[in-house]
Amino acid sequence: MPPFIDHITPVELEEVLMNEERCLAYIAKEKWKEGYVCRKCGHDNYCKGKKPHSRRCTRCKHEESATAHTIFHGCHLPLTQAFRLAYQVCNDPSVSTYELARQLDTRQMTCWKLKKRMLECIESKGRLYIIPSSAKLK
Repeated sequence: MPPFIDHITPVELEEVLMNEERCLAYIAKEKWKEGYVCRKCGHDNYCKGKKPHSRRCTRCKHEESATAHTIFHGCHLPLTQAFRLAYQVCNDPSVSTYELARQLDTRQMTCWKLKKRMLECIESKGRLYIIPSSAKLK
C-alpha cells in the first residue's frame, strides 16, 4: 500500500519539517521502501544521483528525483511548506487557499494548485497518498 500523509503525528511532522533535506529523506524513504525499480528500463540496481536523495539507474543511467511521481512533483513551494499544506488539507479539506497562503506566506494560486492536486488524490483514493499508485500528476 502506498504511503499516506494522514498517518503522520504532529510531532513526526515537525521532525520531518525541520529542513528541506529531512523532507527529501522522508519522501525517498517512503517512495523506495519496497526497493528501487527504474521507470525507464525496469532495472533494480542504482547508484546515488546528482541531486540529494535521487537515484540513478546503473543500466540506462536514468536519474529520478525523490519527488518525481509523488504529490510533490513540480511543486513550487519549499517542501517544508508543502508538507504543512498537505497536513492541513488532510486535517481540514475545507480550509481555504487564502488561509493557507496567509499561513505559509505564499501566493494563493500556488496553494490552490497544490490543494487541488491533493483533493483529487483524496477523492480518487480515499486518502492522501504521498506516492499515488497511478502517478499521472499535472
